[in-house]
Amino acid sequence: MTVLSMPKGRGRMITQRRFGTDPLGQAVTLFTLTAGDYSADIITYGATLVAFRTPDRAGRINDIVLGFDTLDGYLPKNQYIGKTVGRFANRIAEGTFTIDGETFHARKNEPTAVLHGGEEGISNYTWHAETYEADGAPGVMLSHVSKDGASGFPGKCTVSVSYLLQDDGALFIDYDASSSKPTPISLTNHSYFNLAGAASGSILNHVLRISCNRYLQVDANLIPHESPASVEGTAFDFRSGKPIGRDMGGTGIAGYDHCLVMEEKEADGLREFAHVVEPTSGRTLTCYTTLPAVQFYTANHLDGTIKGKGGLAYGRHAGFCLETQEYPDAPNHPDYPDCILRPGTVWRHTTVYDAGVI
Repeated sequence: MTVLSMPKGRGRMITQRRFGTDPLGQAVTLFTLTAGDYSADIITYGATLVAFRTPDRAGRINDIVLGFDTLDGYLPKNQYIGKTVGRFANRIAEGTFTIDGETFHARKNEPTAVLHGGEEGISNYTWHAETYEADGAPGVMLSHVSKDGASGFPGKCTVSVSYLLQDDGALFIDYDASSSKPTPISLTNHSYFNLAGAASGSILNHVLRISCNRYLQVDANLIPHESPASVEGTAFDFRSGKPIGRDMGGTGIAGYDHCLVMEEKEADGLREFAHVVEPTSGRTLTCYTTLPAVQFYTANHLDGTIKGKGGLAYGRHAGFCLETQEYPDAPNHPDYPDCILRPGTVWRHTTVYDAGVI
């Protein structure tokens, strides 16, 4: 392990170590950001959040994200745990969309959609990395160039993701993207959280509040098919806070895998959109973003066949995801917010996962 820097402050440092070799023969590096009682591990393959360690109310430190002990767990192209996904997160129906009168056919990696950028998505490559500090807080910036035509998407798209960890447990994730041609863009982090600890089973008793008053109804293939609907009187109403599992039977599927729409706001900037409490440990997670929507997912497809850290089998509802993003299938819905990144402009957004305790 190499210590790269020791910023001023209590226990602040950045270290790095080798984490294996990717299928293209590139070395993969793991960076550990430490700030006070908190630490986060990020690997260059997929700009992936591998671990996020936080204290509980008794001061016990535990990892609160699902993941793997070795690179092999992150290599399958349909495995998104902890990764940065894109160039377009979530689904585009049939992989087909039209920009300025020209129709594109992105290569599907699901029977009816291209998901998370397809097989040539940004999560399936090793990124360049540079460490940095901001007001003494440790950070790492990762960058990748997605080639023109990757998975059928137009334009050479240059993306960067920066992780910055503060002493108070706030993990900032900043996204930037530019493109040589108009292209759909939506980047997100696909971490699975379990505030009781990544080895602690179901998240159904976590109490979640989400400040979203609308959601996108989906068809059997999880593709949105209407304008946003009110959450009032539905299983998707988390505005007052409730255990994740309480109304899960009302989703129509095996759990939550739906896009919730942020409440309207007058000004740009970070806004709090979610707060999660794990009652036994006392751990909390407060989430902020500049993006317009969040995909709330409860690991419905984990079935115990995937072995994670320490050989633990990850079963259904072992974690929850709060994937901030543009609206899914937005290129095919003129009434959704515009998601087309054009040459000469920059797509720039921030999401914060702020760990705490009560």
